[in-house]
Amino acid sequence: MSIYDYSVKNRNSEEVSMSDYKGKVLIIVNTATGCGFTPQYEGLENLYKKYHDEGLEILDFPCNQFGKQAPGSDDEIHEFCQLKYNTSFDQFSKIDVNGENELPLYKYIKEQIKEDVIDGIKNKMAMSAIEKISTSCEKDGDIKWNFTKFLVDREGNVVERYSPTYKPEDMEDKIKELL
Repeated sequence: MSIYDYSVKNRNSEEVSMSDYKGKVLIIVNTATGCGFTPQYEGLENLYKKYHDEGLEILDFPCNQFGKQAPGSDDEIHEFCQLKYNTSFDQFSKIDVNGENELPLYKYIKEQIKEDVIDGIKNKMAMSAIEKISTSCEKDGDIKWNFTKFLVDREGNVVERYSPTYKPEDMEDKIKELL
């Protein structure tokens, strides 16, 4: 299996094959509109605008599993992101990233890299606290909170997994390397 063997649903509930993204560098991220990390949408959009023409795609998967911080319909979430952060990257239907109903794509990418890159002692302490309140984080490799970011190379290999505390703009050097 590879990342390209999976399909996901866009925000209009239409099937999208991950093979549509062959040859692209991907950031796959679970998001929430009511989270302390929600301002990361701005950093993601900046990366997208800067590197999209070179082959970067950002795949946004809203998820309501962490503190119920992604309420609303897919359309309401999309409207919020466009109005507040002017997002233009692909946003998909709301999903579960952990547990019995986790999206198969997420099951696959979590198996590729089980641990987050966490920068700095302050962020390590924050993630330790987050892990304690994350009720859907039950097994090794589970997503701990909103805005966990996976970086995928042009061949579909998951090359890095960044914690929610890791700012999108701090991924830029690695993105440039992959592009």
